[in-house]
Parts: sequence; C-alpha cells; structure tokens
Amino acid sequence: MVCLMSFGFQSHGQDQAEKRELNYLNVRKGLGPFQQKADFKDRPDIYVITVDMLSPDVYLPSRELKKHINTPHLDELAKSGTVFNKAFSTSPLCGPSRATILTGRHQPYLTNGDRAPLGMKRNLSEQDIIFPEYLKKSGYELKHIGKWHVGAEKFVQTFGESQHGWDRWAPPLGEDELYVAYLNEKKVKPQKYSKEIYGMQYDRQTKGNSLGGWIVQQDDQPFPLEAHYSFFLAELAKQRLDHLKQNNPEKPVFLQLEFFDPHQPYSIPSGFEERYEVLKKVVQLPSSYQRVRDSDFNQIQGENDIYELYRQYWGLYDQEMLKDYIIGHLLQMEVVDKAVGLFFDYLKENELWDHSVIIFYADHGDMNGRLGMADKGVYFQPDIFRLPIYIKEPHNSNKVNVVDSPVSTLDIAPTILDYSGIIPPEHMEGESLAPVVKGNKRSKLHHVFQTGWHVGVNYGFGYQFQVDQVHWLYGYNLSTGTQELYDIDADTQINHFDDVDKEELRKYIINEVAKIMQADNRWLGYWASFRLHNASYLPIATDDMQMFKPKKLN
Repeated sequence: MVCLMSFGFQSHGQDQAEKRELNYLNVRKGLGPFQQKADFKDRPDIYVITVDMLSPDVYLPSRELKKHINTPHLDELAKSGTVFNKAFSTSPLCGPSRATILTGRHQPYLTNGDRAPLGMKRNLSEQDIIFPEYLKKSGYELKHIGKWHVGAEKFVQTFGESQHGWDRWAPPLGEDELYVAYLNEKKVKPQKYSKEIYGMQYDRQTKGNSLGGWIVQQDDQPFPLEAHYSFFLAELAKQRLDHLKQNNPEKPVFLQLEFFDPHQPYSIPSGFEERYEVLKKVVQLPSSYQRVRDSDFNQIQGENDIYELYRQYWGLYDQEMLKDYIIGHLLQMEVVDKAVGLFFDYLKENELWDHSVIIFYADHGDMNGRLGMADKGVYFQPDIFRLPIYIKEPHNSNKVNVVDSPVSTLDIAPTILDYSGIIPPEHMEGESLAPVVKGNKRSKLHHVFQTGWHVGVNYGFGYQFQVDQVHWLYGYNLSTGTQELYDIDADTQINHFDDVDKEELRKYIINEVAKIMQADNRWLGYWASFRLHNASYLPIATDDMQMFKPKKLN
C-alpha cells in the first residue's frame, strides 16, 4: 500500500471498483502503477515528429533567417496548433536529451553512448520506465521509425524487435537494408559529395571534420529528393501505419517518426540549387564569429576554456565554408519539411489528420556558426538548449496559438500520456502542456541544465531565471569555476556575469542557485565546489562540509 500512496493513490476508503482501476506495467511484481482517466472515451492517434537538433534560426520569429527559410508543412502545423516559443532541453546532447524526453525526468546520464569512457552510464537500462510503456500497456500500438540512441535493450524491450531504428548518432545509410532496397527500387545509386563542407585541423591547412554537404549519385547523376533518407523514413512511416490501419483499424496508434536531419553531416540532394543562391545573398555570419576572428579564434573575455577546444575541433576558420554550413542547416531543414509534408498528406488523404494529436519537437539546438562553432557541445549557450515544440490537437481544437512562457522537454512525456487518457505518474518531473494549450498557465519552470562528456569534458550546472522582464540562462562550470550569464532572447552570445552593473543580479542568482543545489541531493555534487567559487557571496558554512554523515541518496 505504500507504493500506491507514493503515486498519489488513496490507500483507505477505496471500494473494489476503484482498486481495479489501478494498472501496472508489471502486474506480477506490482511495478509501474498508473491510472487511466475514468471519463476518457475517444483515444486519439498520437504522431510525434522529431528532428535531431535545430537552430533557433529556423523557427524563432525574432531571427532574421526565419524569414527566408521555406518550411510550409511545419508552418501549417504551427498554424493548426500551439507553438511553444521558449522550450528548453535539460541537456545539449541527443542521447541524454532523449532519455529526459522518454522518462519525463532529468537525464540519468551526461554523455552520448558513442563517446562514453569505461565506468560511465551511457544508455537507459531495462529498469528505467519510459512513457511508451504506459501507452503500450493501455492498449496503444507502438510504431517507431528512425534514430533512437538510448540503448538497444530498452528500445527493443518496449517497442519490440520488429521496429525500424538505429542506436547510433548518425544514420547507417549503407547498412540499412530497407533503405538499400528502397534505392534499388528507385534505381538510384548511393550518395557521394559533390560539394563538401569541412573544417580545418589546428594547423589551419589540413582538412578536418566533414560537416557533409551537397550529394549526387556515385555515377555523378543528380540525387533525387525522393531517394533521400529522410524521404525514405517518411515513406516507411506511411507504409507501417497503412499496414496497421488495415489490420487493426480501431486500435489507437502512437507513432514516432525521428529524422536525423538537420544534424550534420548534411546531405542536400538535387533540386535546391536555386534556393542555395537565394540564401547565399541573405545569410550573414553571426556577429559573435567576428569577435572570435578578432581574437584569432583564441579564448575571448568571459569564456570557459571549453570554447577554445571546440573551435579547434570544428576548425571553421574559412568564412565561406562557415556560410555554407549555415545555408546547409537551412536547406537540410527544407528537405525535412518536404518529407514531413509527404507524411502529412498521407494522414489527410486517409482522414487521420483531424482526429489525431500531432507533436513536433527537436532534441536540442545548434550553434549554427555562433562563436565560430557548429553542432552543439558541453557548454552553456542558449541556442543549444533551446528547441521548438508544436502541438496540434484533434480537430484543431487548440485555443492558444503561441506560448512565450518557458516549458521543458520534461513536459513531453506527461503531455503525451495526458492526451492518451493516462494520468501522468507523479515521478515525472514535468507537466502536461495540454491545459496550457487550452489557455491555462504552466507553473513556474523548475528545470536544471547539465553538461558532461562530449568532444571535451565539462561538467556543469545551469538554471534559468526571469528577473525584471529579462530571461537569463546561468551556467556554472564545475572544473574551472567560470560562470556564465546570457540573455536568452538575445541573438548574440555575450557573457554578462562579470558586468560591472550586474553585482546585485550576481548576488541574487548565486544565492538562488545555492538553494536549488542544497534542496535536491541530485545536485549536491555541484554544491561542494560552487560554495567555494562563490564564497564571497554566500554565508559562511556551518554545516557538515565533508559529509561525515552523508545525506541519503534516493
């Protein structure tokens, strides 16, 4: 009975009918209790469309480049539903971010599996509970297409071994037998680069990391859009959904279509030549790029050491090459949009669009050239923690079209469960956004940002604050003690932490972060050094600093 009380269910005064309403993911062991809404009748199909990482340049109305990108199908989804303009990931890395989304809790590990050294957790375990398990147990048919990147064991345990997917950071273009057969059917040869984007190594002469580029077939013939891997994923989603609807037309469906794009390395097919010329005329290099050029790509004022390391890793010293990277990000998203349109057309043609919940989001953001960097990393920049969330309800019943208050990837799992008729379990740390779509307010966002192990190693703790109408992202770098403070809504990355006029703001934020770290034993590992780096702002410690009596870790 203790287990039931911990999940918010009454242990006394229940009649037998009420007790039968309690379900379990594992009935034999009494694990994973959950409850379905008593008055919930029509269970909608739920379609989740995701991209791997996305710069705010692509979707944020305040960004200049948003005016020039062509994404009509995602724009249609935005107009048909609710757009959350200020959504954040708990992690800037795809593996940990996906773990947060699936569990509805802060990520249980801080590195992508591909880069994790011995001794580090890098995937979800079979004991971790993820939201699709509740959907499956309550009668939903699960379908998945594309990347998963949280460990094969948990994925297969939940979705089954017959699903399509791959547990790595980049798509297995030559190893995906279904894709190879798809190309053969279309009589298209595998891709190669006709124009490649790449950085330079530290000598600034030797070719460095490939960032992808424009593709043709192996025989130099144009590579058609319909043969692109993102198109293949959309076609596969149509095929799997069509088969399900023919065999089980009454069964509700949860289908997740995960696009790798617009993650680098880019693979831009034929047909975008004119778009390239148009974008080349309007794309400007970020002002922060000129700042790092002026420093000869060395550390600039207010930066943690990790930034210089990442700039060496990407080696974006050539301005034209960086401009192509930015254009490539936009064009790759235009490719995704056309693939999304293929899937949306199928839903409309089969009268599924109006009766479905459709959710679109990204894992995290992309620097897109800012500070001379591509991709993402283990540092504190608003653009790599920021992402879009779009939600369309059945029959386009949304009451609010744009939400500017902060929300989180922690909210995705509770939201999906809420729409499926399942009461979100109390162990999930986010909130359902379904009431927000109807016009209610989300409670104040309590969401910790963490960095960890990637190209470089930088363990850090971050938090977001709204003070005097300004929304700030604060980051504490554990090893160096460097502290960062950014205006989330600004287009340029300037660390304001040491600004002369920010003394009162500094004191306020440091003391608030101290409370957060001490209130939750998951963050105590940061507290030991944070209190020393900020001793002048904090009261003299009188507690057990060495933890002779360790706090119990849950």
